[in-house]
Amino acid sequence: MKANAKANIFLKITGLDNRGYHLLNSRFVLLETLYDELFLVEEKQKEGFEILSTFECEDNIINKAYRLLCDEGFKNELEELFATKSLKLIKNIPTYAGLGGGSSDAATFLKMINETLNLKISREKMLQLSTKLGADVAFFLSEAKSANVKGCGEIIEEFDDKLVELEFIFPQISCETARVYEEFDNAKCDFAKALKEAQHYETLSTKELLEYENLSLNDLFMPCIRLYPKMREFLEKGYFLSGSGSSVFKAKR
Repeated sequence: MKANAKANIFLKITGLDNRGYHLLNSRFVLLETLYDELFLVEEKQKEGFEILSTFECEDNIINKAYRLLCDEGFKNELEELFATKSLKLIKNIPTYAGLGGGSSDAATFLKMINETLNLKISREKMLQLSTKLGADVAFFLSEAKSANVKGCGEIIEEFDDKLVELEFIFPQISCETARVYEEFDNAKCDFAKALKEAQHYETLSTKELLEYENLSLNDLFMPCIRLYPKMREFLEKGYFLSGSGSSVFKAKR
């Protein structure tokens, strides 16, 4: 199964919830041509659930998704399946790049297991479970190609978008999401202004949004640059930042 990446066309931080988590308002666009691949294979290197990949998989989000399904009452079915099979992961989406690769892998794993074992987990229940895994997982489960995503990622509003082909650069810079958000918190935050801007942006198509100034569309671009100064060259060349970075993009000419 394909686990597609996503791009954030805009990303505004609009407040904090009662747990201190950042609330966002963002346009997520599914990237059809960039994806990881997940397969069930009859190959075992150890007992129980395992991921076969050249990518480091010791305790990633797929493992968390497996444990979550076990906790939801499907442990026997999962153990029986993975007594003879393993999960093979072909990793094509760059890591620490703001493209949601790990979240997409987890969402695809949940869908794959639900179908393979006929667990009959409803879409609503699946979206509810996703909030325990990560902010981007719900979008990938929604199967929307473009959506306004709000809250901590759990509010998905599919958007009838005018999409454009995007040209990406994947800098060899590992942008750590937690550090970028911490750096954002170090500066003064005008959440009311961000919310007003976000409410305007969410009415615009992706094509229209990419006519705006790049720095205004992503509240994490400057924090990212302060932590990783090499990212400034992409700002100056007019690229837009996806998520917390480091992937950058423009509309393809």
